Amino acid sequence: MSALKLRNIGPKSAAWLRQVGLRSAEDLAAAGAVGAFVKVRRAGFKPSLNLLYSLEGALVGCHWQDVPEARRQQLVAEYEAAAGGLVTTRAGQQAGPVLETRMQPEGADDDGAGDVAELRFGES
Repeated sequence: MSALKLRNIGPKSAAWLRQVGLRSAEDLAAAGAVGAFVKVRRAGFKPSLNLLYSLEGALVGCHWQDVPEARRQQLVAEYEAAAGGLVTTRAGQQAGPVLETRMQPEGADDDGAGDVAELRFGES
């Protein structure tokens, strides 16, 4: 069965799972709900805990909202233990915001290269 056809797994979640190499129900079962959630987080995506509950529901065959509160707490504890040293592939802000863009009219620059944008960046 494809991840696209699993209960609780919508198109966005299925895309995230495919991108981290989980392409079938068997792949998801082998990784487990927490393992799959960690893979998605490590890939730099920012899923909410609802994805964790959805993955668990998909594995046990129930709606994600029907995952018992005790099991939810257990899943979160397992995730926190597994993610203790979690480093995502996306880094923090690389540059400051663009504060101003000015276009010089054609022919205003000395080399005749045409329109030139001048960008001023803020402090990061």
